[in-house]
Amino acid sequence: RQQYTMVVHAVTAHLARAAQPADAGISLGGVRINSYPDLVDYLVEQLTDEQTRAEWAGTAANTGTINAFARRLIGSKKDLSRLIRGDLATRRPHAINTAESAQVTVVDLHNLPDKAQRFVVGVTLKTEFDRKEKKGAAKPLLFVVLDELNKYAPREGSSPIKEVLLDIAERGRSLGVILIGAQQTASEVERRIVTNSAIRVVGRLDPAEAARPEYGFLPPAQRQRALIAKPGTMFVHQPDIPVPLCLEFPFPAWATRVSEAGAAPSATLRSIVQAADPFAVMASGSGSSDDEIPF
Repeated sequence: RQQYTMVVHAVTAHLARAAQPADAGISLGGVRINSYPDLVDYLVEQLTDEQTRAEWAGTAANTGTINAFARRLIGSKKDLSRLIRGDLATRRPHAINTAESAQVTVVDLHNLPDKAQRFVVGVTLKTEFDRKEKKGAAKPLLFVVLDELNKYAPREGSSPIKEVLLDIAERGRSLGVILIGAQQTASEVERRIVTNSAIRVVGRLDPAEAARPEYGFLPPAQRQRALIAKPGTMFVHQPDIPVPLCLEFPFPAWATRVSEAGAAPSATLRSIVQAADPFAVMASGSGSSDDEIPF
């Protein structure tokens, strides 16, 4: 595993030095790279060539580790080819920009394969954290809400995404980056991330999960109560009050699943709702743009 990490860092560093910007992509050693499959094919060719292998992967890694890295690159072409590309004519107008707006940005990952999901999460977190780190100011605050935290920061193993999440958990508050993670089992999340959590919210627990030390902040009575908690019941632990509080989350007034949705409103009601949309942008002559908060 250590040699594999060395190969990853060596190839990354060599790419950063050798890549030159070009139209619709980059240029590597005089070869035009326009898409991710082109990049993978070029890297595999360099890593399998005995004359260029040491230049790209270093001299410390053995051939088996380098070949394993090449196989993973080849296996990632199918999942990442539509995300990493330089052949697009223009950049899409909607990009994540938390530095100039206070709006909520939702990154939809459910249609992406697992490798693509990890790539998007890693690039998004790394870009925003580096931006806050270079700025050096905590305000405005950046709240990062990440579902399935145990998937991206598991207790065992290491990955670039996990290192970014560790940075956010350990140094993020001083930089104005607040991590809000959600997961089914906190015991499967990296220990240092759980330890640095200032606020902890627990719902219904499995008996085996409730016995884990990550839930030591719950008194024995509340830990037993969490085993039979109803949906919407939560135990909140935060620094201002030394005892966890039991809260009842109100039942939502809207459907949370397609199967729960009622019949569509009639044409008359629909026209009234659309006419009174509180999020409609005000008159264009007021000088506001489509990205400004309308209230």
